[in-house]
Amino acid sequence: MTTIIFDLGGVLLDWNPHRLYAPFFKSHPEIDQFLREINFAAWNAQQDAGRPFAEGVATLSAEFPHYADLIRAYHENWEDSVPGPIAGTVAILKQLKQAGHTLYALTNFSAETFPIMRRRYKFLQLFEYILVSGEVGMIKPDPAIYRLLLEKIDRRAEECLFIDDSATNVAAARQLGFDVIQFQSPAKLESELKLRKLLA
Repeated sequence: MTTIIFDLGGVLLDWNPHRLYAPFFKSHPEIDQFLREINFAAWNAQQDAGRPFAEGVATLSAEFPHYADLIRAYHENWEDSVPGPIAGTVAILKQLKQAGHTLYALTNFSAETFPIMRRRYKFLQLFEYILVSGEVGMIKPDPAIYRLLLEKIDRRAEECLFIDDSATNVAAARQLGFDVIQFQSPAKLESELKLRKLLA
């Protein structure tokens, strides 16, 4: 039976920093410009890789002192960036569990913020194990984190289906031998799972 591995942010959790920053800006394009200017994606990835938020905020604020309040706001209001689950995918997850499939998760997430998600969302208990990047000091698409997960769950890549919304992360998993689905929507995911006869 296929072992199924889910990403969380963008697949099961509706993470989007634009939601957090909406009260601070007049328009969506202004938020985009701000995030590009501070290179938010690369900065946030370092927290996902294990850097403490306080250190990350201090470092970026020193580089962009005129944005210090906005940078600090991401840490202080972080929960606003995850307004809720992606309901359609959660429904699929529950169907897979009921069908008897073994479920794991591999997520790029800060070790400081992920406990908030564990407390808030009971569906995370459906996973046998969740490997959190910030807890192990490496992030997708580093092949090492995929290999670490396989070691922890005692599986070969060829036995696993990996689901992620990031094309880069999916490509890295494919190169290691995983079957892969790039998540685009719950409906498309359901179709792909039915093609593999993992859902009725």
